[in-house]
Amino acid sequence: MYEPPKEELNNQRKATKVIGAIGKGIYSLIETILVALVLAIVLYLFIMTPHEVVGNSMHPTYKNGEFLMANKITYKVSQPKRGDVVIFKFSDTQDFIKRIIGIPGDELMIKDGKIYINNQLLDESKYLNASVITNGGSYMHEGQTITVPDNKYFVCGDNRTNSSDSREFGPIEKDRIKGKAWIVYFPFTEFRIVQHETYSIGL
Repeated sequence: MYEPPKEELNNQRKATKVIGAIGKGIYSLIETILVALVLAIVLYLFIMTPHEVVGNSMHPTYKNGEFLMANKITYKVSQPKRGDVVIFKFSDTQDFIKRIIGIPGDELMIKDGKIYINNQLLDESKYLNASVITNGGSYMHEGQTITVPDNKYFVCGDNRTNSSDSREFGPIEKDRIKGKAWIVYFPFTEFRIVQHETYSIGL
């Protein structure tokens, strides 16, 4: 009976080991990709939602073309607060990013280009330039006082002169809010954690 030389047997064993190692590497890569995809799907469906800033309604706080990730869990365990930057469903095809100014029960008034909540001037100096004027709209007029209904929130863009917001279309329902802005992740040079404001306003 013919027996292959030892050198040939060794070469065959080496080839088998190499093929086996390659197979394990490919399997491991596929497994990693599948796990990453599953995690991405879970994050997207249950925890996070992406949003592209379109337009200049939040400029310069959030610029046109920036991409954010919003946290979908926060408002399942807590209520939205004044100063929160939120992503909400405006229509079947469009989401908006705005800042919550009024919460349920708040009395809001626009006077002399400023917003008053419960008869107190709202201090927005941390994110609005002193020269910014907040004008009324078709829903809320200058000098008019409105009360934010239950389960609704009054939202405004930081770029007040170039923002269609609750001054035009009124307060939004809580169930339209998709999430609380969390991070800006693109462009990479603009990566940052979103800052939310707090106000000293009594009820």
